[in-house]
Amino acid sequence: MTEVLQRLANLQFIDARLDELNKLRGDLPEEILDMETDIARYQGRVKQLSGKLIDIEQERKTLETEIVDAEALIKKYEEQQVIVRNNREYDALSKEIDSQRQTIENSRSRLEELKYLETDAKAELATSEERLTELQGSYAEKKENLTVLIARNATEEQALIAKREEAAKEVEERYLRSYERLRNGLTNKVAVVALDKKGACMGMMLPPQVQMEVRKKNKIVIDEHSGRIVIDPWFFEEAERTFKL
Repeated sequence: MTEVLQRLANLQFIDARLDELNKLRGDLPEEILDMETDIARYQGRVKQLSGKLIDIEQERKTLETEIVDAEALIKKYEEQQVIVRNNREYDALSKEIDSQRQTIENSRSRLEELKYLETDAKAELATSEERLTELQGSYAEKKENLTVLIARNATEEQALIAKREEAAKEVEERYLRSYERLRNGLTNKVAVVALDKKGACMGMMLPPQVQMEVRKKNKIVIDEHSGRIVIDPWFFEEAERTFKL
């Protein structure tokens, strides 16, 4: 049973260091993913606003052309009114003139609306572009930090993964399944813990009889409060000497 406990301690010792390396990376991977989402969102908004400004400019040109054309037609119809032969033709030309004047009024009214729309769109575009630039700068910095961290720890992590695979093979299947199930169900992933000098486990004092069983090193002892495997600290000391992490 001593060998079983030692192998479980070895596995926990290696896993703890792997967890530590992951923790060193912190929330960077998640932050980077969130920033990528934000960057894509702002890029989409910038594209949308840029397109809106192009549409406004095109509509403005169209309206200005309509005004010029309408004014030309008014002048033409007014000249024709001078030479008409009867009231019916004169009235018909008057209706055309009124229609063109309405066109000019509508176009000028829409041009005023476009001024406000353009002002708002330009202001929002400037804000979005500024925010996008900030995000892209922060993203590049965090991406670089993550790359440096990964590169720094890559060699150790690869070595640990290899040792972890070897250590797992040495643990009997039933014990390995229990260890993995217990580890995956815990927030801090610590399935095997050492009994401290005061006889406590995870801050909880163990009964004297249980402490004695742990120190005998001849059986698997489960802490009834946390469900973790409790072992004598000697096993972790041996794991540290063995793996020298």
